[in-house]
Amino acid sequence: MHHLTALVTLLAILFYFFTSINVSRSRTKTGVKVPAMSGHPDFERAFRIQMNTLEWMPIFLPSLWLFAIYISDSGAAAIGAVWIVGRIVYFIGYSKAAAKRGPGFFIQGIAAIALWAGALGAAVLRLV
Repeated sequence: MHHLTALVTLLAILFYFFTSINVSRSRTKTGVKVPAMSGHPDFERAFRIQMNTLEWMPIFLPSLWLFAIYISDSGAAAIGAVWIVGRIVYFIGYSKAAAKRGPGFFIQGIAAIALWAGALGAAVLRLV
């Protein structure tokens, strides 16, 4: 069973839900009315945080689960937790200024690459 990976999956989805709520709160705070997607820098940063998180989910989630299946549940969960921490660091930095998003992006990017490369390597080895 992959209980730890399931927990990390749920935490990642919870974080994404949090970013969605943050966009809604930012709309209210900045006065950006639906359906506008721009109009205030604070709103635009909140929206980009949410969308960038969404853009990474199709890379992160399959890689997380394939790593868990082929290699290790606890290893996948640990690297997945690093990805979530990276997204949180990204959220905090980008919320302040676009120029401060780099460290969090780097952390989550390395975690996603580790999951993807590990899963790919294990899958290829099974074919040989």
